[in-house]
Amino acid sequence: MARRRRVRTSALALAVLVVVGGVVFVGTRSSAAAPGRSVGTIVGRVARTGVTTRDLRAYAGQGAWVDGFDFGPAYQQAGAAPPITPAAVDDMAAHGVKTLFLQAARDDTRSPQGIVDRALVAEFLVRAHERGMRVVAWYLPTFADVDTDLAQLLQLARFDVLGHRFDGIAVDIEDVDTVPDHEERNARLVDLAKRFRAASGSDAIGAIVLPPVLTEVVNPKRWPDFPWQQLRADYDVWLPMSYWTMRSVSSGYHDGYTYNDESVRRLRADLDDPHAVVHAIGGIADTATAAELDRFAVSLHDDGAIGGSIYDWNTLTADAKDAMARAFATGPAASLPPPPPS
Repeated sequence: MARRRRVRTSALALAVLVVVGGVVFVGTRSSAAAPGRSVGTIVGRVARTGVTTRDLRAYAGQGAWVDGFDFGPAYQQAGAAPPITPAAVDDMAAHGVKTLFLQAARDDTRSPQGIVDRALVAEFLVRAHERGMRVVAWYLPTFADVDTDLAQLLQLARFDVLGHRFDGIAVDIEDVDTVPDHEERNARLVDLAKRFRAASGSDAIGAIVLPPVLTEVVNPKRWPDFPWQQLRADYDVWLPMSYWTMRSVSSGYHDGYTYNDESVRRLRADLDDPHAVVHAIGGIADTATAAELDRFAVSLHDDGAIGGSIYDWNTLTADAKDAMARAFATGPAASLPPPPPS
């Protein structure tokens, strides 16, 4: 009797595994369907139709960041449970988050075929969409092999589960160790950007970049001669990592406003585009004070950013989540400009 029951449950579990575009989506994790709900009902509820429009709206408003180390089971020590699960999406939505920035792919042996964890990535994507949120998938290229980096980005662009696709793709441009020669690294970066742009058509692509204050003032040797002008036509929105918490007080940059404001102004000057679209990233979350978060929110408003976020959701305290929610609901960040026509 017990054996037969297990077999029946397994058959039901298999029935709700849907394979679309090579992605396995788990319709439900319960061992039995809810009364009155068939597998077809579950699938119909989460399925999407139509083509995803990847425009600048995906970068507008408050964002939340989750990396592969936060949710990937293979990245945990001694079999520990990941600190972030798809259930965190509910908490994000409750705090006014509009976009989840998810590190869905990594060039790492712990991420089979590149995707951190297919079932979990699919679950994050569908759950966020069900709660009215957008999802931007991001990837950190190493530039060791441009073909490999491009393949990872294209995999994200094509990722599909029951009609749900990522609302945006962003490239995390910060690895300086794999290719130490900055001229060679620049050449590979520009090559990757142009090839991905050609493959993406009119899709809005995000560039997650080291803040110019870091590379031009604090440590000019970190990435000399960054090719801003050569990248200008290949990216639609710029996401400077303005982590003021990593700067010393004596530098004058340990401030949520100053560090981000100067980085945005320098970024636009480097691009020779005073209207470059920006979604600024502040952090690191667990060392940022409420006052610093407020200052950061003011800088978003004053710099005309279309959105902002703190890295990362896993390290945001409950008070910090509330502070960000207030800033985007009633504070300076509430009056961020709408994204320009894409």
